Amino acid sequence: MSTLPPPAKGWARRFFTIWTGQAFSLFGSSLVQFALVWWLTAKTGSATVLAIGTLIAMIPQVLVGPLAGTLVDRWNRRVVMIVADTFVAAATTVLLLLFFYDQTQIWHIYLIMLVRSVAGAFHYPAMASSTSLMVPQKHLSRVGGLNEALRGLMNIAAPPVGALAVLVMPMHWVLAIDLITAVIAVIPLLLLNIPQPERTTAVQKTSVMGDFREGLRYLRNWRGMLMVILMAAALNALLTPASAMNPLIVTKHFGRGPGELAGLESIFGIGVLIGGILIGVWGGFKRKMLTSLSGILGIGAGSLMIGLAPTSAFWMAIVGNFMIGFFLPMANGPLSAVFQTVIAPEMQGRVMSLLSAIALSASLISLAIAGPLADVIGVTTFFALAGVACIVLGLLASTSSEMLNVENHGKNHPDPTDSGVMMSTSEVSAD
Repeated sequence: MSTLPPPAKGWARRFFTIWTGQAFSLFGSSLVQFALVWWLTAKTGSATVLAIGTLIAMIPQVLVGPLAGTLVDRWNRRVVMIVADTFVAAATTVLLLLFFYDQTQIWHIYLIMLVRSVAGAFHYPAMASSTSLMVPQKHLSRVGGLNEALRGLMNIAAPPVGALAVLVMPMHWVLAIDLITAVIAVIPLLLLNIPQPERTTAVQKTSVMGDFREGLRYLRNWRGMLMVILMAAALNALLTPASAMNPLIVTKHFGRGPGELAGLESIFGIGVLIGGILIGVWGGFKRKMLTSLSGILGIGAGSLMIGLAPTSAFWMAIVGNFMIGFFLPMANGPLSAVFQTVIAPEMQGRVMSLLSAIALSASLISLAIAGPLADVIGVTTFFALAGVACIVLGLLASTSSEMLNVENHGKNHPDPTDSGVMMSTSEVSAD
């Protein structure tokens, strides 16, 4: 059975150098994403155009993601990240030139969004599966919390900075920011090594589809992990539509305007930032799944508070959004650490991509259903039901020994050799 190799000495310098570069790239991408959405809005004023853009950004993650994860497990993960970042930079360069020469069409934006999404489908499992080989197991929850704090910071900073950039400079200069941050992300990857799982000769001869099927068998034979992944997908299905309905609850229920909506979004981001920092410093309970389930209960309570708020109590929506943001890192950070700790290193690309694909599929299906459902039962009722469902889901999960003990890989970790696969890991020395 494969286990995680101990990280090389100087792991913090190596990991956080790479992590900082990726943080800059994420900021540049978030800023440019805001700018492109704003351009589409100003150019067309069409909700359909924006909806198509959202689908184009999500669908490749569902369709390409599982195959991308399988390939990531076969390829050098560091090289995958370099190539993915470079492809994004190349696509952004093409768009920059189109804006510079005033030749941009809507389909150009869609095409660039598609390229960025496909590159992201490769980049995410490569980075996620590399983290477990660079960071000691005891610090994985803290790193997960820092990742959530980073996302919260992006939610707070990227939209206003993007809005300011759009106001003070032409679009091609805004896109140039993404190019600069992409270079910052690639340089550490060129200079630093990342440990790689070692595949035996027998495994190297298997086909890509054989590897993909192996990933499916791996999950199917591990009931506890499969239950955790399905729980994560259910949470995505509940929370994604609720987040999308924030504008409706602000305008239709509370009768407020764009200022209040912006305030809610900022409060959510502040909650994520504070919660992420807390997990980054604290690390959560010793049993990671207990920390994650506590976060799920808190998210449910926040959503329920929003759903129960009368029209005169906008403050309840503010508190509820802060609670959702605050408890989100508590739910996600330790869960990511569980995946990175107990999933065999040579299987992480496939399993992480399958998780992402399942979660996004649940989001797409729920978005299609939630809109008409909320029109019938009311937006606040939808929030309340989503909150109750989260709480019930968290409580039920806490009674499942298979889910609670999934992190005890010594007992629950399925042996990949069950299907004739022999794998081992090797450690790359510190630079």
